[in-house]
Amino acid sequence: MMLHAWVHEAAGPGSAIVLPDGCRDVIVVQDAPDRPARLVLTDLDHRARRVQLAAGVRMTGYRMRPGAWLPVERLRQADPVATPIDDLIELDAELCAVIDALACPGATVAQVARRAGVSVRSLQRRFRALGQPVPEFWRGLGRARAIAPALAGQAPLAEIAADGGYADQAHMTRDVTRWFGHSPGRLRRDPGLLALLAQPGLGGWTGEQISIR
Repeated sequence: MMLHAWVHEAAGPGSAIVLPDGCRDVIVVQDAPDRPARLVLTDLDHRARRVQLAAGVRMTGYRMRPGAWLPVERLRQADPVATPIDDLIELDAELCAVIDALACPGATVAQVARRAGVSVRSLQRRFRALGQPVPEFWRGLGRARAIAPALAGQAPLAEIAADGGYADQAHMTRDVTRWFGHSPGRLRRDPGLLALLAQPGLGGWTGEQISIR
């Protein structure tokens, strides 16, 4: 499954936080009922960011699974309403399998490269050739996202850090804050942020769903 669909309608002006999930989204944006729809392709996020939303905007988004991409020229030629998004996406099954492996708790780039039968440098070149971030990006983000479900429970942060493959709690705190803009303790106290991290993405892809965000 390559897509996770979501819909958002802005009743009034406001903002929304976006957390890195290892996915690019294709978004059909309708700024107003009397204006033509347009297609937007998001970049991969390397840190948390906040987006401003105008009143009346309707967005129908299609989150591509980690590793999938959409050529810009193909996006420009597409009809925002009539073109099936599936027809635009390109996917390398082998690359996606490597990305999934990198996102597993405890994984290292060297281990994944060895299992793929290539050197670390060859793996890095493969990612760059396909216009993807280097393997370290997927490993780092995957590890940070993997600990999010545990934050919804009562386990001590030090225990979560150890289970997540971090050297210690301080290491986890630095890494999680770098990716998501908040410490693990702050995320634990915010159900809204934990819900964002629980959406389909790197390390937890399910696809073919509808969400309101």
